[in-house]
Amino acid sequence: MDRELKAEKLFPWGALHRLEQGLGYTALIGLALLPVADAAARIIFRTGIPASNELMTHCLLVVGLVSGMFATKTEEHLSIALTANFGNLKTKQGFAIAHNLLSAFILTQVAWCGGSFVLIGLSPWRMIGFIPNQLFGLVIPLGYGVMAFRFAWNAAVQGKGKVFPVLALLLGTLWSTPMLAKILWGFEVPDRLYPLIDFWYTLAFYLRIPGAILLVTAALAGTPLFVVMGGLALLLIQAAGGEVDVVANQVYTTLTKDSFIAIPLFTLVGFFLSESKAGERLVHTFRSLFSWLPGGMIIATVLICAFFASFTGASGVTILALGGILYTILTSHVQYPQGFSIGLLTSVGSIGLLFPPSIPIILVGTAAMTNVFHMFLGGIIPGLMLVIGLIIFGVIASIKTKIPVEPFNPSKARRALQESVFEILLPVLLIGGYFSGLLSLIEISGVAALYIFIVEVLIHRDIPFRDLGRVFSKAIPIIGGVLSILALAQALSYYIVDTQAPEALVHWMQRTITSKYLFLLFLNISLLVVGCLMDIFSAILIVLPLIIPLGAAYGIDPVHLGIIFITNLEVGFLTPPVGMNLFLAAYRFNKPFATICRYVFPFLIIQFVVVLLVTYIPGFSTFLPGLLSTP
Repeated sequence: MDRELKAEKLFPWGALHRLEQGLGYTALIGLALLPVADAAARIIFRTGIPASNELMTHCLLVVGLVSGMFATKTEEHLSIALTANFGNLKTKQGFAIAHNLLSAFILTQVAWCGGSFVLIGLSPWRMIGFIPNQLFGLVIPLGYGVMAFRFAWNAAVQGKGKVFPVLALLLGTLWSTPMLAKILWGFEVPDRLYPLIDFWYTLAFYLRIPGAILLVTAALAGTPLFVVMGGLALLLIQAAGGEVDVVANQVYTTLTKDSFIAIPLFTLVGFFLSESKAGERLVHTFRSLFSWLPGGMIIATVLICAFFASFTGASGVTILALGGILYTILTSHVQYPQGFSIGLLTSVGSIGLLFPPSIPIILVGTAAMTNVFHMFLGGIIPGLMLVIGLIIFGVIASIKTKIPVEPFNPSKARRALQESVFEILLPVLLIGGYFSGLLSLIEISGVAALYIFIVEVLIHRDIPFRDLGRVFSKAIPIIGGVLSILALAQALSYYIVDTQAPEALVHWMQRTITSKYLFLLFLNISLLVVGCLMDIFSAILIVLPLIIPLGAAYGIDPVHLGIIFITNLEVGFLTPPVGMNLFLAAYRFNKPFATICRYVFPFLIIQFVVVLLVTYIPGFSTFLPGLLSTP
């Protein structure tokens, strides 16, 4: 709520706010209902809704850009922001102004690229339902234009001056001269403009190395990661003499992929769960079922957090949503030591990322062109290993510290199960619908969104109709942060693949490292560093394309490689000095960063052991997919 009040103060134009809010909510609701309607039509009438897939993917395009605008307004775009923990207030303000100006400069260029792409790359005669494709495409230049303006406005408010923000927008426009020429004249650019266009391409060539260093430094200083990736893509493509509007083309291609439709819908499901009393009901249920066992509340905590993380796709949401209630129960009611409780809650925030319907699993399967169904199966045993490892440690610690147990009360457990039965049935519904082949991944994500709406709004009535906007307003900036990264990370990935960097890396690695196991050790170390410095979505689209050909060269099964990738990144979230979950826990539990690191250390060791087992024993990842493939 504080963020929204701050945003309204910064951007007091009610009409614009209502317009984008209505557009975002409508597109997200349409994105949720279309797969359900299409599945119902297919099952009942043996035919789907005409053009439903194109309508869904273009709703995703609208959701992606409008939610990115929301995330800019509420300042919730994902960033590393190491500088947030150093320096005085004036220094931090200076960094904030700088990254807002840089963001405005870069996104102005992306907006002009979008304008060029829409005019030249999209046909005005192609219809998506009853809407021209170009009309859908206009959301790209408009969305990035609004984001650029908002970053400039932020800089003006923080710096109490308008000169530099205006200059950032103008310089971004000037740098976009090649795109402006295409917008005005298409491919028939007047001859007199070619020297000016060549000047900008030549300048980009000479600035590519210092510019790349500046952008990487800016990322560490707090510039949103999607801006840095977009800036790198623009600079490097232009320096190589390429057509820069390919960046907008990649945004359009990425945000109209049907495999990405599940991302915003499962994120929305996660927020309906976190904003309702579902967490309290599940805690009550699992406590009544397991509190008679030594370490019973540890079992409940691990299972509940794995459940939440599997739906949100982001471990941070789990820590923030459930950390408070579970911390109170563990320390006040069950009397676990404070340090043990904080370490456990910080560590279990990400263990659900290996279970269906995990968004990172979907992304890895898509990026690696591997069957997502097989990826889900491959993650089950490693995910269970993480869960069981933490539970065993918790049970041993409970016995050593003589944590009291509660007698099992059948009637209390039955009442608790009755209260939470609908939430418990959710994963059963999803796994049954998807793994039976009855519903596709897109359809099951829509069914999940509709189901959880009915449960939390109509049955439990935890969320009144008047508060639905609150749930959407919390979910949409997170959706925007993820989709913004996916869109511009894909543009950077396009450049990396186009330069044949993966092939060159494969040749170099094969000459340097001949042992498969030495390569896997190198991969473990590299991914731990990546997990410290990047969010999981950026890593999947930027780093994974470099690793996939290496895995193939060393004969590593693609499902095994994908599970190695995710488990390493999970541990990276907990690895000092910059593991993301460590900072979130320091914020949530109001403890110094170094203290959080000390609390987490024993749990980090357990997860690291599991990573090594998963890495060096492929059967843990490949056994279940192998059973499916066996005739």
